[in-house]
Amino acid sequence: MLRAASLITLCLFGQLLAGCATTAPQKTETVFYPPLPQQPRLQFLTTISTEDDLGKKASAFREFVVGKEQALKGIARALDVGSVKGKLYVSDQTFKRIIIIDLVKGEFAALKDGKSGGLKEPFGLHVTADGFKYVADGDRKQVVVFGPDDAFVRTYGKEGQFERPLDVAVFGERVYVVDNPRHTVLVLDKQSGETVQTIGGRGTEAGKMDRPSHARVDRQGNLFVNDSFNFRIQKFDPAGNYLKEFGYSGATLGGFARPKGLDLSPDGKQLYVVDAAFENVQIFDEESTDVLLFFGAFGNVPGSLYLPSALFIDDKNLDYFQRYADKDFKIRYLVIASSLLGEKKLNIYGFGDWIGEKTPEMAPKPPRAPEKDDKKSAKPVKPAKKPDAAK
Repeated sequence: MLRAASLITLCLFGQLLAGCATTAPQKTETVFYPPLPQQPRLQFLTTISTEDDLGKKASAFREFVVGKEQALKGIARALDVGSVKGKLYVSDQTFKRIIIIDLVKGEFAALKDGKSGGLKEPFGLHVTADGFKYVADGDRKQVVVFGPDDAFVRTYGKEGQFERPLDVAVFGERVYVVDNPRHTVLVLDKQSGETVQTIGGRGTEAGKMDRPSHARVDRQGNLFVNDSFNFRIQKFDPAGNYLKEFGYSGATLGGFARPKGLDLSPDGKQLYVVDAAFENVQIFDEESTDVLLFFGAFGNVPGSLYLPSALFIDDKNLDYFQRYADKDFKIRYLVIASSLLGEKKLNIYGFGDWIGEKTPEMAPKPPRAPEKDDKKSAKPVKPAKKPDAAK
């Protein structure tokens, strides 16, 4: 009798321990852009909104012993995204925190930002190659910096230096701060924090800006700025000289209604820009400024977006997301787009190459002769009417 009771106890104990295992998430519907039988260049991989999407199953034994833990388990309104190997960092407008998504452990946590590093209104986020996190805080009117260990390091922004910083980018010994109300990008010396250059100023002409919101710097030190109220992305060289622009105000391919986050492919040849009104992402050829492809759109289907804001290119975490890729599609890098509304917060796409069997539709096509007014002849893209966001 005692032996039977012991066996039952062991069985129950084993079942409780089994609850600690990490299970693989269910594979979502395969969605390509453009769709088959054309040659795909992107695949929608998965969505991350809560810890459940990471495939981690809660420990039944731990809950049985200590009860359920109250902790940060999901994303509310993601304004920006950054990464290091094995982790994603998300600036959340609702929680006013930087959420850490541990892809290895399958856990959510919040960056500990107390005391001098306390965040009040985090907007833009930049994570450097060596793991430093720069956060533009609109309420503090500062850029707050955290180290590779996520501990507070320092701030940028003396009294009156910024009015409302919305984004930050770092390259070499320069820190670029987007000051939205002043219609400028301030260039700071990384060591002293002093402003060494001001780019922009309000206006519509080349080099001027109206309510800039997002910025990125490529690997050559060129600056790309979302000049949001002028409905364009402007490119400046490392010295701050205007070079070119992408987009215009319009509801056709290549046009913008409410441009938001932007980023560049690792080789710098493609510029990605998300539009909150069209609820899609457009890919521009960096050299010609032509539109190559768009993806996304509003809806309740895999790969759709709902008031998107952030756009981030990640080439550090391919290993984690490779499991979602089609066997005939080889991923080169990840494209992460966030939605402020709806249940799908971070959409993960993979850019890559089709390595499966070729179809006639995949054969190279001759270049199309340019038209007199290519913008007007482009296929209209109807914008969705949605509420605006803080960034």
